Amino acid sequence: MAICGVCFRHCDIEEGGLGFCGGRTAKDGKVIAFNYGRVTSLALDPIEKKPLYRFCPGSMILSVGSFGCNLRCPFCQNHEISWSRRAREFAHTAETVSPEELAALALKLRRRGNIGLAFTYNEPLIGWEFVRDAARLIKNEGMKSVLVTNGTAELAVLSELAPHIDAMNIDLKGFTDRYYSEVLRGNRQMVMDFIEAAVKTCHVELTTLIVPGENDGEDEMRVLSQWVAGLKNPDGDEVPLHISRFFPRFHMRDRRPTDIKTVYRLADIAGERLKYVYTGNC
Repeated sequence: MAICGVCFRHCDIEEGGLGFCGGRTAKDGKVIAFNYGRVTSLALDPIEKKPLYRFCPGSMILSVGSFGCNLRCPFCQNHEISWSRRAREFAHTAETVSPEELAALALKLRRRGNIGLAFTYNEPLIGWEFVRDAARLIKNEGMKSVLVTNGTAELAVLSELAPHIDAMNIDLKGFTDRYYSEVLRGNRQMVMDFIEAAVKTCHVELTTLIVPGENDGEDEMRVLSQWVAGLKNPDGDEVPLHISRFFPRFHMRDRRPTDIKTVYRLADIAGERLKYVYTGNC
């Protein structure tokens, strides 16, 4: 048995078993990334798709995903590789790519406008060792690395990655402990602590997906945006907030898409305190 130190769960993993996230295992009494280099998704995307609007706008970035996640969002749009039954199948079918091979591909795609690597699609922090190794290689080539993450990780993980990461989009999925614990099976305080530390290391933007009946209250947005207003990126500028529209997905098909007027209203409320507020999926 070995205890994982990535997130608040601190899974006690049996030799050869898997942690809650499905991406970490125990070998020779130590916890390692079971999904190391196992790639399920690869695409050259606009940087704005991450979404990052104030980091290298107009650029393209090679986006890579593996499998596994340490949350259980019932509306996950990438459930095939995050925490569904099919996601576990990728443990046997995903193509293995070395950090050197991935870095070489990123370099090759420079001629198509690629600025680096974005670790995204599933939760990259559960496989932080691969992120670190690949990001370090492309940083040596003068390229950029981006994380798209739920921010559910110990600060020790951030410390390992910070020297190699240039920007992050972090999900701040809501601003109540009930929503985080009961719906997402996560830990809001861990995410807030991660965000507060991350903004001291690189450019950060935040995303809040507005789910009807869950986190769509105006008072919640007032409190959330007030907290975000207290954050500053390393250049001294404010942290942007992306407010996105929900569509029925996965295990949450019983809700209607978020009313567009609700998204715009919440964006207006956030804009009372924040300089940069963007709406998505509208």
